[in-house]
Amino acid sequence: MRLNFYGAARTVTGACFHVEVSGTRLLIDCGLFQGPREIRERNFQPFPFSPASLDYVLLTHAHIDHCGLIPRLCKEGFKGKILATGATVDLAGVLLPDAAHIQEMEAERKSRKAQRAGKPPVEPLYTVADAYDALRFFQKIAYDTEIPLSPGVSATFLDAGHILGAAMILLRSGEAGMPMSVLFTGDLGRPGQRLVKDPAVVAHADYLVIESTYGNRQHPQVEEIAVLHDVLWRTYRRGGNVIIPAFAVERTQDLLYDLNKLWQVGKMPPVTVYIDSPLAVAVTDIFNRHGECYDSEARSLLKCGENPLNSGFVKFSVKPEESRALNEIKSGLVIIAGSGMCEAGRVRHHLKHNLWRPECTVVFVGYQAQGTLGRRILDGDKSVKIFDEEVAVRAEIVELMGYSAHADQPALLNWLKKMNQAPRQVFVVHGEPEAAETLRLMIEEKLGFNAVVPDYSSSWLLTVDPDKAALYEAYRRLGERLRVILQAGDPAAIAAVTRQIEAVAADSGAGAAAG
Repeated sequence: MRLNFYGAARTVTGACFHVEVSGTRLLIDCGLFQGPREIRERNFQPFPFSPASLDYVLLTHAHIDHCGLIPRLCKEGFKGKILATGATVDLAGVLLPDAAHIQEMEAERKSRKAQRAGKPPVEPLYTVADAYDALRFFQKIAYDTEIPLSPGVSATFLDAGHILGAAMILLRSGEAGMPMSVLFTGDLGRPGQRLVKDPAVVAHADYLVIESTYGNRQHPQVEEIAVLHDVLWRTYRRGGNVIIPAFAVERTQDLLYDLNKLWQVGKMPPVTVYIDSPLAVAVTDIFNRHGECYDSEARSLLKCGENPLNSGFVKFSVKPEESRALNEIKSGLVIIAGSGMCEAGRVRHHLKHNLWRPECTVVFVGYQAQGTLGRRILDGDKSVKIFDEEVAVRAEIVELMGYSAHADQPALLNWLKKMNQAPRQVFVVHGEPEAAETLRLMIEEKLGFNAVVPDYSSSWLLTVDPDKAALYEAYRRLGERLRVILQAGDPAAIAAVTRQIEAVAADSGAGAAAG
């Protein structure tokens, strides 16, 4: 099996792992690169493989940095199957057209600027039509069901506990008669989240590709709902608005969950909460349709007739004019809008009108990649450029990482400890260089696993354990001899081969006991 790292290698975004095994070619994820310009430019570079040559895309989940290049992949010749869980397929059905709309709007903006400079227009990475066309290749797959991909190759989707429908993918191969498994964690969720289940325990995989977004960090041990309560009241008393850049998937729903808790016990200040995102509205509807993905606590609420995502005090803003009207209101608002890293969407307009006001607060509840507007604000820049206009950063800035859907370093290590056998190799991906390298060192020092941070475009040949390979080869040869002898019908020869098989089995058992 050959594994090529064409994304999320020494960077957080652009997840894309190319696998060649037993004549089958597939991708694990095909995500959009986000962050600094030099990283984003990879979105426009030629694919390092032929899209038409691929048989499958196995999609871990619907975040754009994992699925956002699928429309381009299909546009350039992919005709295979895209397999994902039911919730992921439904989420991709709204997230990919939305991403395409952003691509079109950004290309239109750049084209106007180019036209003024006498330059040719800018083409979008892909269009909304391209996104809808890509959706026809998607197929829904159930959790915990082994799916045959080709003779000797299968995939099983396991709950990753990250966002609704997120999966780890366990790829199994019987190449050359020697079984081997590779586990791709995708984004691994933190335990104890509000809506989704905890990540599944995986006892063993020969090779492991694990994320490291928070590989060098630990989430603060605070009760997020208490901090959120204080922020809401503090801003209300100052006479300002609270702006929360939030991903439409999971972060918005987690916030709704906690805001509903505060409202139910009468602890909300007299503010108006707006979900200012047509996408978040559509995603919340998908959440309501996939209660099978919820954890026991959320399911219990539903059984009692309480839906924490459909509270009566929250208003949903869908039309552009409704969104613009919010910027005329100077106080008493809580606006939850995308995008989560402030790179696009309606939140940029709300930041433009509120970021410079010291009475307001901006609350970050998700990861901010290097080079994004959200990261610059969080890192303490005194002013930032929004829509080509310099805006001072005077609002209170609050980071609530308890809403992160990613496992932090302790959670990642605790999950790894539950494996009952060390993988032959651990590949640490989906993290900024420092985070990935820190986690790699911790995996080696604390667990004794071999770990490496693969380079972008690096290629690795994965093989079974040499001892296992020798054992399988011995059995294969004995089996072939036995087949020939049985055909000849020689009892003495059959007895001799049987003794050889028993000897090999005894040796392998002794070796296993010694190991």
